[in-house]
Amino acid sequence: MTAAAPPVPPGACAPTAAPAATALTLTPVSKVLKLCLHALLLGLLALAAGRAVADSAPRAGWVVAACVLLAAVYAAGVRAPAVHGSPRAGAVWLAGLGAAWAGLLLISPDGLWIAFPLYFLELHLLRLRWGVAAVAVTACAAIGGFLAHSSAATPGAFLGPLLGGAVAVATVLGYQALYRESERRRELIEELITTRADLAAAERGAGILAERERLAREIHDTLAQGLSSIQLLLRAAERTLPEGAPALPHIAQAREAAQDNLAEARRFVRALTPPDLEHGSLAAALERLCAGMPGPRMRFSLSGRPRVLPTPYEVALLRIAQSALANVVRHARAGRAEITLTFMDASVTLDIVDDGHGFDPSSAASGSGDGGFGLPAMRSRAETLGGLFTVESAPGQGTAVAVTLPLPLEHLEHTDPVEAP
Repeated sequence: MTAAAPPVPPGACAPTAAPAATALTLTPVSKVLKLCLHALLLGLLALAAGRAVADSAPRAGWVVAACVLLAAVYAAGVRAPAVHGSPRAGAVWLAGLGAAWAGLLLISPDGLWIAFPLYFLELHLLRLRWGVAAVAVTACAAIGGFLAHSSAATPGAFLGPLLGGAVAVATVLGYQALYRESERRRELIEELITTRADLAAAERGAGILAERERLAREIHDTLAQGLSSIQLLLRAAERTLPEGAPALPHIAQAREAAQDNLAEARRFVRALTPPDLEHGSLAAALERLCAGMPGPRMRFSLSGRPRVLPTPYEVALLRIAQSALANVVRHARAGRAEITLTFMDASVTLDIVDDGHGFDPSSAASGSGDGGFGLPAMRSRAETLGGLFTVESAPGQGTAVAVTLPLPLEHLEHTDPVEAP
């Protein structure tokens, strides 16, 4: 997960710890810091100008002019839209501030107070290494300005600007680390909420589908089979009765009623079939799936003698194909993909192969990658029916997904091959 950039600093400009600046909505904390920095810098400028005027300094007019110029440059940068989104514009603004500050520092020792708010601006507007270098240069300029206006070099002249720069660096880095951690937690919470909603929707859909399949099996295995047996018995009874027997019309009427109800039961079974399968066989549904998928070229091929599969098998294979192709479209960056449905004597196999950039299956299975629940869900569908699910892939070598489902013996004994679509 990619951490979000830190909030807009108290200089009203986007940070550039990343190669490109990102416009962010200010949080309440960053707004307070921004206002505090404005107040600090303008207050220090007013203090420097006020001291020069109150002490009747020889260059009091120049000091006031330099303070006004520095305040104007600062206000222009704060209000300039380009500074908010462009690292280069932010660097140019800092250079202008530095030049105006250097002019104030040359004519007034009180100008070194402005170094502290400049530290924060440099750290937020420049990349980390350039920001630290700018802080160091600013600290050296502050020390040089103090020494130029003072005849005595004291330890405080060196320790003050250096400690101020160190405090600024530690404060900004700590604030950015806290913000990144907060953003990671927020994104994790949003992802968890989304995942829970998706899981709930998937469970509801799976429950509805499972109930439809259960009802279809129950109607097919009980009512339809029972009505079919009744038809056979009535036909046998009809053959045993002599011609012209009084019961023959009643038997014929009962057989027709059983036949009509059997057709109705079969209509119910078809209505309860999953929507993707209600217009044809599994092979036809897979062919429509390939034709309707966006992205890479997709091709469907059929191998072996097709046969009618149990509804749970067709549903499982169709859902696995849909999930695998969705992964190809979203993640594989493939140029082509192919689905192959193979019917064998005692099993059916579905293969999905693409020429995408691939991945590490062990990483996806352990949950250490960025994958979701697609592969575990496909594996669970196959294993529920006693099948085998395999994934072969490697970075840069494409992906092959294979599902093999063994057919139940009772199905093999009562089904005949069907024509391919």
